[in-house]
Amino acid sequence: MFPFHFIGYWGNQKKDFLTPRRKGAKEEGKLFWDVVYVGCESLPALPRNMIAGISAGGVSDVLDVWVSVESNKLILGREAFGRVSLFWTQQGGVICFASQLQLLLEVMEKPEVNISGLYGYSCFSYVPNPLTPVSNVFSVAAGTEVIWQDVDNPQVGNIYQWCESKSQIEDENTAVSQLQVLLQDSIQKQIADLKDEPVGVFLSGGLDSSLVAALLVKAGVKVRAYTLDFGKVGISEYPYAEEVAAFLNIPLVKVDASPGNIKKALIPTIKALDLPFGDGVTVPLYLLNQVASQETQVIFNGEGGDQLFAGWTNKPLIAAGIYQGEHPNQEEGFIHQYLRTFHRLWGYESRVYQPEIYAQIQGLNAQEWLLNALDANFCPSLLHRLRRASLLLKGAQNIHPRATALGFAHGLVVRSPFCDLLLAVWTFQLSGELCLHGACEKYILKRAAENWLPAKIVWRQKRGMGVPLTSWCLNDYWHDIGNWLNPGILSSENCFFPDIASQIVTGKLGGQIQGRRIGESLWLLIIWQLWRYHVFGSKLGKKSLYHPFILPRWLWKKYQQFPI
Repeated sequence: MFPFHFIGYWGNQKKDFLTPRRKGAKEEGKLFWDVVYVGCESLPALPRNMIAGISAGGVSDVLDVWVSVESNKLILGREAFGRVSLFWTQQGGVICFASQLQLLLEVMEKPEVNISGLYGYSCFSYVPNPLTPVSNVFSVAAGTEVIWQDVDNPQVGNIYQWCESKSQIEDENTAVSQLQVLLQDSIQKQIADLKDEPVGVFLSGGLDSSLVAALLVKAGVKVRAYTLDFGKVGISEYPYAEEVAAFLNIPLVKVDASPGNIKKALIPTIKALDLPFGDGVTVPLYLLNQVASQETQVIFNGEGGDQLFAGWTNKPLIAAGIYQGEHPNQEEGFIHQYLRTFHRLWGYESRVYQPEIYAQIQGLNAQEWLLNALDANFCPSLLHRLRRASLLLKGAQNIHPRATALGFAHGLVVRSPFCDLLLAVWTFQLSGELCLHGACEKYILKRAAENWLPAKIVWRQKRGMGVPLTSWCLNDYWHDIGNWLNPGILSSENCFFPDIASQIVTGKLGGQIQGRRIGESLWLLIIWQLWRYHVFGSKLGKKSLYHPFILPRWLWKKYQQFPI
């Protein structure tokens, strides 16, 4: 059940980079291959022809990524939810593959930052598949297999597509009854191997995590819940988590997510994530995993509920889609509107990047990374199309892989009951009215949960986790920003403009970057810079002392009132 990683190769010559870990390449025809597991004392049981595989939940017969060698073919595959990452690169006549980017970086002579990956990250807060932040290293996209018969000619095939069902469920009672069965079946599958040990649940007090906790308790599992405490700043979810825990009669552990603890965990989080993920929730989630790992080996979460049941973020996009349908000649199209929902640095390129990098990204179009996800051929109706996009983008490329990476870093296996294929396929049979009932999002899930949770929890309006990034950056981390986004270092790297941090905090970067967006934009850049130093291995340049963050913020604000 313990989590682990692997690295291996396949090709027309033996490679010696694995020999420090283990000797002994296998030969099949004229081709050679070998795999080494990291953090695993014995080889896991695998199906025939499969030479490597990982399950996020620690269930050997349900693999989330796999590597097969058969008939002189190499196959790298990844399941549809994207719960575990899988990377590959070509070195001459050899394909090297690994479940961690850092393992591949170890065998590359002179890795370079991938500018396309950097640009994608600045648009979405994650690097869009199949790109990675490293040149010539690629990620296997969720729901696909990459197949080599010829080392120089990989073929990508879809093994699953999220598609709208031709027949739609209209009757509410039928949908509620079917959904309750599917939810309980998903839980049963994920607890089948458990003995009598307690499991952890990350409990925000929102519908999804509360429902997972309730179903586990109903199934007779011993549950310990963990929730975040941001103190007096941010949007406190703790009272709701406390109410759910009391209702279910389960212990609740409050995890201190104060600025001091966040700062201590920042670099360990970046190393654990392997890839740069620029959302503010990542370090708080690291702290949850850290505490939970002291008491359990299995953690459950409610990730995926928003993607399956059209959570609150879909409302503005539905309005935009309807408007675009009625005004098709408007200058800004629907995909532009969708890009804006990421609230990152798309649209600010000329003010973010120095000229050399800006010139390199001129040929890139961020919309192209969204086209497949928003393809109306798979989902003609708007709500199903948005759900498909959310599964393929925010789910498979951000939420699920980062949850697994953070769990694995703490020796935890990670189970997400909403990542159930039968359940997910069923949701594409739902009529739009059952997902978004008037202004009520996730309506059918709330109806299904009514018998298992307090009404106050089920029907309350829920927004995302209220991580107080702007407060932290403008107060607790004010001086740290001068180090993390130091203008001297940024100038020498020739990527971001040296004064980008001061431009953001003064509101001069762009009119939309105000309030909470200030902290989100700064955090996005901080994570990238720290990833470059602590994972990619870039050397720090010379720091400059000429920046506003060297002064106390109150003094700098006074200075701003009397410019010279």
